[in-house]
This record gives sequence, C-alpha cells and structure tokens, in this order.
Amino acid sequence: MPNESPTLADFQHLIRDMYLEKDIARGVDGTFMWLIEEVGELASALREGTPEEQRGEFADVLAWLTTIANVVGVDLSEAVREKYGTGCPGCGHLVCHCDDSEKP
Repeated sequence: MPNESPTLADFQHLIRDMYLEKDIARGVDGTFMWLIEEVGELASALREGTPEEQRGEFADVLAWLTTIANVVGVDLSEAVREKYGTGCPGCGHLVCHCDDSEKP
C-alpha cells in the first residue's frame, strides 16, 4: 500500500490492524469525541491552513470515522455501495437533481 492509493476497504483494514484494540477499549463515545475534535481542526485548516495542513486534517477525519466504523462493525465500502452505489439517495439519479433546498 505505500506506493499505491488504498481502496476504502484497504484503509479500513489498515486502521483496524493499527488501532482496533485501543479503539475498542476507548469505546464509541470516546472515539466519537476524537472525530469531532478532528472535524474542528479540519474547519480551521479550511479557513486558514495550507493545502498540506488541509490534506492532513482530511486524512485524520477519515481515519477517526473509519475507527468508529470498525468499533461498531460497519463495513464502510458496503455502506457506501448500499447508499450511493446507484446514484443520489434522494432523487436516484447519478448526477443529483434534488432541489437545492433539500438535503439529498
């Protein structure tokens, strides 16, 4: 994986291998708080950070979200495929046609 882009499944397995024991001990609530902290850091980086800082914060948010999925036993690839694999969950089109005032 070092020289190639990992799939979402590869990344989820990597995070599981590195952190699962610690993540289970911390639990969903503690892990969720880390995710929220990282979302706040991403918000700051988007406002005033460098592109490098933004990339790092995006990676951190994805890692903590993946950690929560591992703790609760959700396969992220399957979840994404089920919800978005055939298009927008709101209107069903590949390119969303939902009204801008609606959350697709």
